[in-house]
Formats: sequence, structure tokens, C-alpha cells
Amino acid sequence: MLAALAKAFAQLADPRLRRVVVFGILSAAAAYAGLVTLAWWALGRTTWFGGGWEGTAGHLAAGLLAAILPLPFFPALATALMSVRLEAVAEAVDERHYPELNWPRPQKWAEILATTLRFLGVMVLVNLAALPLYAVLMFTGLAAVPALAVNGYLLGREYYEVVAFRRLPPAEARLLFRNRLGRYWLAGTVIAVLFGIPLLNLTAPVVATAFMLHLLHSEPHQALQPHAREV
Repeated sequence: MLAALAKAFAQLADPRLRRVVVFGILSAAAAYAGLVTLAWWALGRTTWFGGGWEGTAGHLAAGLLAAILPLPFFPALATALMSVRLEAVAEAVDERHYPELNWPRPQKWAEILATTLRFLGVMVLVNLAALPLYAVLMFTGLAAVPALAVNGYLLGREYYEVVAFRRLPPAEARLLFRNRLGRYWLAGTVIAVLFGIPLLNLTAPVVATAFMLHLLHSEPHQALQPHAREV
């Protein structure tokens, strides 16, 4: 697992992976700038604060809040925008480390939609099931422990499916996930930690995809073994 993580970080120098990171950051920056501009424009047309220096100070304070409050959500927005480009990350990792593998299996939109809805359902159910434990541990300061465990499972499953469904039919991929649950849960926990580290979290989706792809290709599964590409 450490070797897979090291390979994932090492490939961040790949221009194809950097482009995905830059795309996410610039897209999030554009969305943030648009939101702040809209907020300032709207505040400039309000009369909530009256006139005089009090009104000017009120407008200025509200404008600063509009600029500052969205900042904590910037990494989440950037990583969410990167998620639409993760296939490019997987392709770059395949080309560098696994050029002998056949082309990935085509995924239909119906399959992608069904997978997304299924994952959302699992995410809601898992978090609902963990709520009583969160409530109990909230007063002990230990709520971060089950939160890390839950996020580790969810992120492990999410990024596993991103890469596994490229090579295996969904039913077969889910069976492999269940059989190797501990491994991918631990990998998901590592990914959850990456998402929690400032600045590093801006590269987390790219690193997570490459990391999980290396783990998947280390499985002794026939469909994942090297063979000549079909032309």
C-alpha cells in the first residue's frame, strides 16, 4: 500500500495530472470570484444599512463577509470539479505504469448513473447509521474517530469504483471489494486523511485515483493481469 501511495505522489509531476489539478483550482477560483462579484453587486443595490458612514461601514463589513465565508469551501469545490476529469488521471496512470493492459471496458451512461445513485444511497445510509455513535461521542471529543472510519469506508468505496468499473463489470467489482473490504477501507482512510490536510487536499482526488488504481492492479484477478492490447 505504501508503494502504491508513493507511485501516486511521484506521478503528480506528470503534466496530464497537473492539468487536472490546475483545472479544479482555476474552475473553483472562477466560481469563487463570480460569487463574490455577485454578492458585492447585490449589496451595492441594497438599502439595508442606510446612509452615512454607518451605511458605508455596514456595506463594507457585509462585503468582506461575502468574500471570506466561502473560502473554507474552496478546497471542496475544487476537488468536486476535479472529479469530472478523473478518467484522464486513470488513463495517464495506465499509460505510464500498465501499458501492456487492454483498453478499459466502455461504461454506458445508464451504468454510471446507477452507480452514482447507488453510492449516494450507501452514503446516506452509512451516515444515518453512524449518527447515534456521533451523538454519544460528541461529548467525549472522540467523534473524529468514527467520522474518519465512516469517511474511510465511503471514500475507499468511491475511488475503488472509479477505477474498478473501468476494468470489471459492476457486480464482479463489488464482489472483489467485499472480499478485500479491509484493504480498501484502509486505503479509503488514507485518502480521508489526505483530504483533511490543507493544500495537499487540493491534489487529493488525483492522488486518490492513482493510488487506488495501483492497488487494484496489484490484485491477482485475471481481468487485471497484463496481456497484449487488442487492436
